[in-house]
Amino acid sequence: MINRLTELIIRQNPAIRHALHMTYPVVFLDEFQDTTYAQFELVQTTFTGSRAVFTAVGDDKQRIMGWAGAMSNAFEEFMRCFSARRISLLSNWRAHGELVRIQHVIASKIDPDVEFPEARGRLEVDGDVAGLWQFDTRQQERETLARWIAHEVQTRNIAPHDFALLVRLRADDVEQELAPALAEAGLKLRNVARIVGEIAIQDILGEELTAFLLPLLRLGASARHPESWIRTQQNLQFLEALAEDDDLGQERLQRSLQSFVRQLRASMLSVQPDEVAAREMAQRVLDFFDSGRFRQAFPAYQRTSDWERVWNGVKGLLQESAVVGGSWSEVLDRFEGLGQVPLMTVHRSKGLEFHTMIFYGLDNQTWWSLTPNRAEELNSFFVAFTRAKQRAFFTLCWERGQAIVWIERLLVPVGVRRVDGVSILQGL
Repeated sequence: MINRLTELIIRQNPAIRHALHMTYPVVFLDEFQDTTYAQFELVQTTFTGSRAVFTAVGDDKQRIMGWAGAMSNAFEEFMRCFSARRISLLSNWRAHGELVRIQHVIASKIDPDVEFPEARGRLEVDGDVAGLWQFDTRQQERETLARWIAHEVQTRNIAPHDFALLVRLRADDVEQELAPALAEAGLKLRNVARIVGEIAIQDILGEELTAFLLPLLRLGASARHPESWIRTQQNLQFLEALAEDDDLGQERLQRSLQSFVRQLRASMLSVQPDEVAAREMAQRVLDFFDSGRFRQAFPAYQRTSDWERVWNGVKGLLQESAVVGGSWSEVLDRFEGLGQVPLMTVHRSKGLEFHTMIFYGLDNQTWWSLTPNRAEELNSFFVAFTRAKQRAFFTLCWERGQAIVWIERLLVPVGVRRVDGVSILQGL
């Protein structure tokens, strides 16, 4: 409705449309494959007749918003309406050649005419880069996975957060099943789909509020953190709309930041992390930025209910992270998920990337909707598969369900072999 009302206002007010034409000579439309008809109509109404240069970027194989009204032919409509030229971007900068070759099999199932991409990533591991691991029981599956990941962390020097465990649904249930096994192997599982307050952990980590608070808290927690200092300076410059050549303004900003960091560092050194202290430190940092000014800078936070949902989520996650104890730096590491193995649904993997990905429980009971005639489910599977940089494995447990035969028929011919899960621990 907001989209429709906006389109009506612009259509009925030529002065507004003219102002937009004068303001934006370049229009960049990202994730265009998920554009709805209403959104496309808004773009047409706003910019038809302008001299703006248009660029739409996306991938039909990654269209996962059909249920929300995404156009089935967005790029064809874009080319027709704006006389656009199609340019294929064929460089894959994430994955190496062998993994790209396997991914291309799924891509070809979605679009038989898809061009083969050029792999620009470098293979950095030996052994299988993909495999179907089969287990007889759930206990065997979770214990083997935990021991294998622990061995990879210890021997290959891969950080736990560079692995990812993907499930289709019910991440909370899988967390209860897997967390004890990983703990027994010395690993911490983090369910980023879990809700804190009213917001998922992964959403908390992607919020602008977190991007502002976390670097400043890092400065308070450590004697030196150059990356956080630069990031906080940039954040303040944005809030105050300071030009880079405003020497007086930049000097004032530096003095203010240095003074606050000294005070914050002294406070954090004087108190051990706990729930109360975590809430207090988060509030002090927010007060330094000025919550009113901050909310004005980000339209997504201007509605009180939206702001409180995010703010309470950030505070709640920081308080959870402080309960375990340790130093403030360790608390912030836990907040970010450093040193923890992330567990997420396939839909939440979009936009991320991991060294090694494990699709947990790829069977016909859990993934019952993954069929060749359900385009959106296949697209989601493909998107998740392409998050892997080095390796992608799939687990199957006979106690839970049967193999998805058509997936195996696609993957086995390109070298994704089925392996007895127990054998992956042999020789470790």
